[in-house]
Amino acid sequence: MPGPAGREMMVMKLLLVEDDDLLCESLKDTLDDHGYRVDVAERLSVAKALLHSEEYALMILDIGLPDGSGLDWLEFQREHGLGLPVLILTARDAWQDKVDGLRRGADDYLTKPFHEQELLARVQALLRRRTELTARLIVNGIRLDEEQRQVSCAGGPWQTLTATEFCLLRYLMHHPDRVHSKTKLLDQLYALEQDAPAPNLVEVYIARLRRLLGKHVIQTRRGQGYVLVSH
Repeated sequence: MPGPAGREMMVMKLLLVEDDDLLCESLKDTLDDHGYRVDVAERLSVAKALLHSEEYALMILDIGLPDGSGLDWLEFQREHGLGLPVLILTARDAWQDKVDGLRRGADDYLTKPFHEQELLARVQALLRRRTELTARLIVNGIRLDEEQRQVSCAGGPWQTLTATEFCLLRYLMHHPDRVHSKTKLLDQLYALEQDAPAPNLVEVYIARLRRLLGKHVIQTRRGQGYVLVSH
């Protein structure tokens, strides 16, 4: 279903962990303007809870936070399986601090003060690098080319997907064998500020994907949601 601008879209979700209200507001506005959806956590405890309940493409993390060191927390999270890219924000600009941050789990390091366009460029570079590393997904005979937005099933021909079909299938393939509620899938597809989509939107696009992939691939769990099976 088209959004308010008349086009299908999926908004990539970022987590901003920062306790400076003015900086948060400024960064959120900049990232929103460039098509990202941003959740803000002013404490590490809130960030941890969000990481357990939401799926993010990237985290922007300040080092100095009210309830602890962002760098210590990041190192701990990396040791326990945190895989998403992390961009560190800090006022510490010595090269030793940068090396320490990268060694302890950061993917990039930006010192304050900074120009918001530089932060935006670094975010885009990290997301592009991540996409290049996972440009082609394969699950249960389904091959998804994330660069071309095409899908092939059981060795068949490549077929081009619409933007919403692609985003829905990509999300399901990144999280196979997990039940996803309709609300969760809608949340992945549409930004909060957009007009509320039709209640049957998920059913419509699940039906389209089943026609492409086969009815057995995406299963319905009554009262719970949908699951893409990996075998």
